[in-house]
Amino acid sequence: MVDRARLRQHTVEVLTVLAVAACYYATARLGLLQQLVRGQVTPLWPPTGIAVAALLVFGTRIWPGIALGALAVNIAIGPSALPVLLIAAGNTIAPVCSYLLLRRADFHNEVDRLRDALALVFLGALAGMLISATAGTGALAVSGALPDAGFWPTWSVWWTGDAMGVMVVTPFLLVVRRIRRPYGIGPARWAEAAALAVSTAAVTVLVTDIAGASLLFLVSPFLIWAAFRFERAGAACCALGVSTLAILAAGRMTGPFAHHGLLTNMITLQAFNGTTALTSLLLAAVVTERNRTYREIKRLCTQLSEKVTRREP
Repeated sequence: MVDRARLRQHTVEVLTVLAVAACYYATARLGLLQQLVRGQVTPLWPPTGIAVAALLVFGTRIWPGIALGALAVNIAIGPSALPVLLIAAGNTIAPVCSYLLLRRADFHNEVDRLRDALALVFLGALAGMLISATAGTGALAVSGALPDAGFWPTWSVWWTGDAMGVMVVTPFLLVVRRIRRPYGIGPARWAEAAALAVSTAAVTVLVTDIAGASLLFLVSPFLIWAAFRFERAGAACCALGVSTLAILAAGRMTGPFAHHGLLTNMITLQAFNGTTALTSLLLAAVVTERNRTYREIKRLCTQLSEKVTRREP
């Protein structure tokens, strides 16, 4: 009986590792559709977000799945064996370091505190992804696949792409996995959610496909709406949708991304995506903390009122 239980546990662990590897590889192939530099650098790299989320949920035992997925992706696009190994190693070590930094900072997977949102941005995304960007760009430079003049532009695009993956994809996955089947939600609430989704998509397409960079701020009210009315779930979904539409527009070089070079477009895109992710993530965390505090105060007041009522003669 014990052996069967252990075998079942090991089987589940192996399947989980393989599932993480498959998700890493599949999202990497999707991310590469928007490749910018040597077919390996994208403005948003979803696998980093998946890797950090998987580590936060399953722990460090899941790292072989990340390594396997990273290796499978880079074998197909890497210039030679050594750079492939270096890039895959960087792509594995970076999320593990992000995970360790977040756990040391007492990060909550619910992302329901302002400190959690700040930790995810500064420790999980900006700090942790320095490793993958440095290892990957260095590997390309050492192999001769990248000229000396292209090192820092490639490094910056790689770093911001990996960081955006953590800032946009990780909170989405952490929040979505905790969503349960909604009960008692009326038609008005569903209608509001549908209106939010449609209007956010419409305005994002408008400002990224037609208008100029000066009108990108028009997306902000919808992000605020999502955070205040639907907290973390709404904010994470809106941030992911807005960032995806902006990346597609940058790939087509329309709207604010027309008539500009790669560097200018990347600065505009990553500034917009970064602002979108920060606004959604931080505001949703603040709103969640506020609502939780309000509910706790209301509960305490109710308990106090009941005690006073019971003591009255």
